[in-house]
This record gives sequence, C-alpha cells and structure tokens, in this order.
Amino acid sequence: MSTTSSTSSTPTTSSTPTRAVEPTALPRAPYRLTSRGILRSEWHKLWTLRSTWIMLGLASVSTVAVGVIASATYSPDPRNEIDPVTYALLGTQIGQVAIAVLGILMTAGEYATGMVRATMTAVPRRLPVLRAKTTVFVTVGLTTLLVTNYLTFPLAQLFLGGTDLEASLGDPGIARAIAGSAAGTVLIGVIVLGLGSALRNVPGTIGAYVGGLILLPQLATMIPNDTLRDVLDHFPLPAAESLATVHTASGELSPGAGLLTLLGWAAATLAAAAYLLKRRDV
Repeated sequence: MSTTSSTSSTPTTSSTPTRAVEPTALPRAPYRLTSRGILRSEWHKLWTLRSTWIMLGLASVSTVAVGVIASATYSPDPRNEIDPVTYALLGTQIGQVAIAVLGILMTAGEYATGMVRATMTAVPRRLPVLRAKTTVFVTVGLTTLLVTNYLTFPLAQLFLGGTDLEASLGDPGIARAIAGSAAGTVLIGVIVLGLGSALRNVPGTIGAYVGGLILLPQLATMIPNDTLRDVLDHFPLPAAESLATVHTASGELSPGAGLLTLLGWAAATLAAAAYLLKRRDV
C-alpha cells in the first residue's frame, strides 16, 4: 500500500529593498513681486491702451490750438483784468477733462473690462497696484502737460506781443504759473483716479467728477453766504485755478494754499480708495 505524503509548499516572497523616497521640492514661484515689476506692468498697460494716446493727444492738441487761436484773435479790453498765463493756457480746460478721463479709465475702466481680476490675482496685497497706478499717471501726465504748456505759452506770445498781455518766461511768476497749471491739472486727475478706484464704476465716477468737482464750485458765485462760499472756494477746481495765475486777486487762494488744498484732496481720495481696496472683494 502506497502512502501519499502531502507536502505543504510554503510560498516564498522575494522582498526587494525599498528606497527612501525623497520629498519632492515645491516648485518655485514663476515670478517675484517687486515694486519695480508692478510699476513696469502698469506702465505697459497704460501705453498699450488706445485711449491713453487719445486722451494725452487731446490734452496737448487742445491746449496748443485753443491758446494760439485765442491769442491770435485777442483784442485788448481795459475793462477785463486777464492773467497772461491763464489766457494763453485757456485750452487746459479741455485738457483737464481729458486727463481726468484718463484717470477714470486707469481705475474704474479696469473694473469695467474685468482686467482688475487678473491684476489683483497677480498682486494679492493690492495696495502696491494703487501706488503704481498713481505713480505712472503722475509721471506721464505731468511730463506731457509741462512740455505742452511750455510750448503753448511762447507760441501764444507771438500774437500777444505789444498788447497788455505781453510777457516772457523770465518775468516774475510766469514760469511758476505755467508749471502750476500742469501740476493742478494732474492733481485733479489723481483725485478722479482715486474716485474711480473707490467707486469702481465709470458712469458713477464721471458723475462724481462733473457734479462734485465742476458744477458744485460754480454755486459759490450764486450763494450769498460768505462762509459757504469760502468752503466751496477750497474745492479742487478753484484751487487748481489759483496755481495757474501770476497775480492773486484779493479773497482768492494763494498758489501755496491752492497746492496744499489739492494735495489734501488727492491724499483723502487715495486713502479712501486704499481702505476700500483692502476691505472689499475684487
């Protein structure tokens, strides 16, 4: 009788030595935020917009054209006391609107197009964006207007020579008033830029600019209350006008007071825009 012996085979497992897996290094950030980089970005965005060229061109062309036409058709009137710089730079009233619109497009316009989402995603801290926009706007606007004003005044004097408005750049107060006109216009643009960032709406910012900065001060001439009139005289537009005059009339702001007033308005609107920028979602 044959005996069957069952052998139990135990399976052998060949264990391969496992290597220690090194931790995967985190990928580096594709960019590093710097103030210079943010400035360069805002500079590039400004100059790639067709509206920038249109608004700056309108500000320059209107200032030169209106100044030359007004000077060529000027006839002296002893009843009018006209400032030579104010008259030669009459076209800055149109240029001021163009610069203000440029400030609106740089802030509120970016919300309208939705580009602000990409901007704030790239710069989560947000406030450097507002600083960069303001810096680029002031640099471009002031350079453009200074060149335009210093070109317009000599051209206007070609027609005003021999009249009661004859003046030269070397006369006391002339160069200061020409530069003050450019600075006043740019500071009004900064105020509007701050309003655009705070309101985030193009029509709303235009309404605030037209109603609050242009129309409201005009009420000062129709209000009999001297105290209220003095308050309205410290609004941005009258303050900017004081920077562009050679001789200050009695009861009007001096150029120094006008500059401080404009700087205060600009600082207040930018501070409000910065506060809302940090508090609200994009």
